[in-house]
Amino acid sequence: MLAEHHLLHNLVLFGRVLRGLGLDVNPGRMIDLVRALRRVQIEVRSDVYYASRSLLVHRREDIPLFDEAFEMFWRKPLAEWSRVESKGSGIRCTKTDPLVVPPSIGVSFSELLDEDVQGRTVVEGTKTYSAREELRKRDFSDLNDTEIEDVGQLIAELAWRLGDCLSRRYRPGGNAGFDLRRSLRQSLRHGEVLEFARRERRTKPRPLVVVADISGSMERYTRLLLLFIYGLTHGLSERVEAFAFGTRLTRLSRYLRKRDVESALSGVSRAVTDWAGGTRIGDCLKRFNYDWARRVLGGGAVVLLISDGWDRGEPDVLATEMERLQRSCSRLVWLNPLLGSPEYEPLTQGIQAALPYVDDFLPVHNLESLEALGRHLEKLDRR
Repeated sequence: MLAEHHLLHNLVLFGRVLRGLGLDVNPGRMIDLVRALRRVQIEVRSDVYYASRSLLVHRREDIPLFDEAFEMFWRKPLAEWSRVESKGSGIRCTKTDPLVVPPSIGVSFSELLDEDVQGRTVVEGTKTYSAREELRKRDFSDLNDTEIEDVGQLIAELAWRLGDCLSRRYRPGGNAGFDLRRSLRQSLRHGEVLEFARRERRTKPRPLVVVADISGSMERYTRLLLLFIYGLTHGLSERVEAFAFGTRLTRLSRYLRKRDVESALSGVSRAVTDWAGGTRIGDCLKRFNYDWARRVLGGGAVVLLISDGWDRGEPDVLATEMERLQRSCSRLVWLNPLLGSPEYEPLTQGIQAALPYVDDFLPVHNLESLEALGRHLEKLDRR
């Protein structure tokens, strides 16, 4: 039996640890875990881990915290577990008095989880720094490989919504104006107009077009920005078109629509042939304006142009194509990762040529800037 080897008692203590760290663990779930462990090989550590995680973790962001708690709890000697503190996403264990003796077999799970006996294990969630909060403010270029993966998961959790725009079609109702045709049709029933029908313009979601710089100067930001574009593609129900450019323009939309993120990024890496090369923004925008603008910029589209502004092309060409692009879309937003630095000034020829035709000039260097961008896009009015 489980209780004969004190496993029952250890599971109860582990549940208390998880509750103290903020996970939604209750007596019912602990009972389900005990029943599940009767059907797996307890000697196999991975079986116990996956059975516990599937029953006790219900939010994606709690998985790293559960992993660390599981590793520490089932590895440390019992006498050393007396106080557990959560510090952000990390856990710290301090040694005070040893644990009490295991409870008797006749004690129920609810009594074990709810009782508060002096001298037993105390689990506390200390209000210290948050690792997630720290990552929200870190510049993408300063992250290591592990932090890039963590930030990529946080980007996938962002919710996106674009403001609506007015359609050319009308629907009955509202107080926007009279519907003469409907009024005359209704009057045929009575021989005269008894009531004037009204109509209003329909609304529809705005299309979104993303044109991202993948040249050498943007290499530090490329992977996370591709994850950002992938999240936009799958987070919006509206039509999203994505393009990448360095010295040539490449359409990425069909690759980013794949459900598996790694397959999507692999397809992008094969499609783009000018990774980390030079930048010719004006020439690439000219190709976009001539080949794609009429196809993707209808219906009040919003264009996100992501680049640091370093350009090897002619400034006059860039200015001409930026002017044409601004006339073709509803709103032109330039996202610059360098704008997050307090010392940044738009002094390059490319930026100076393009800025007169930019509606919004915003930073895109960390998670906070992406969240601010989401709020900005959601507030776009219908005009």
